[in-house]
Parts: sequence; C-alpha cells; structure tokens
Amino acid sequence: MIQPRVKLDPQTSLGQAERLREPLEDQLTSALRNAVEKVEDGYDGESVTEVEAQLREATKVGLHRDIAETYQPDGGQLRQVAATIVEND
Repeated sequence: MIQPRVKLDPQTSLGQAERLREPLEDQLTSALRNAVEKVEDGYDGESVTEVEAQLREATKVGLHRDIAETYQPDGGQLRQVAATIVEND
C-alpha cells in the first residue's frame, strides 16, 4: 500500500494558526491515506486522470467540511500517487 505524507508549503504562512500546521498536515495525511486505500481497493482499470479525481474526492470526504472546502493538493504529487496505484495493479 502507498503511504503518502502531506506537507504544507513551508513558505506559506498560516498566520495566527501556525501552531496548527502539524495537526493539519496529520489530518490531511490521514484523509489521503484513507482515500488511497479506498481507491486501491476499488481500482478496476481506470486511467491515471480518473484515479487522481477519485483520490481528490475521497480525500475531501475524509476532511472536516471547512478544510475540505479549501483543500487544494499539489496536482503533480496527487497525480504521482494516482500513477502508482495504476502501475501497481
């Protein structure tokens, strides 16, 4: 199983919420890993683009609504995870 880890851009300031950076990264990582497991389990020959969309949506489902609304993963990195799922089939 793929074990991705979400790291927020260190150049992006969270302002007063900076102390929440690590817990937010942990929550995003957990949601993404759950999405990977779900998508891997249901994989049935979809394209990398389709798997990437599934990962994006499944990750959002695992997040608090406020976080999900602003969730914008790095497209290249999410695509790489999707490609790994497709290649490992």
